[in-house]
Amino acid sequence: MSSSDILERPDVRESDTGNANEVFHYVRKNKIAESAVMGTMVEALCGEVFPVTKSPKPGSPVCPACKEVYESLKKD
Repeated sequence: MSSSDILERPDVRESDTGNANEVFHYVRKNKIAESAVMGTMVEALCGEVFPVTKSPKPGSPVCPACKEVYESLKKD
């Protein structure tokens, strides 16, 4: 499986405080639409579980743990 089959760009959990320090997480792309429409939970590469509520904009901060896992998958 290639990384494009597994992952899509980062998605994020909505912050309760509107915190500017929120980060976007990498999740399985086949789960993004389902979560956005149905409100189901997704699991990020770092293990965090949340519903998809936002889409990232270019330059949005990415979860360091997700980025590390994603980079290691790209090498395989």
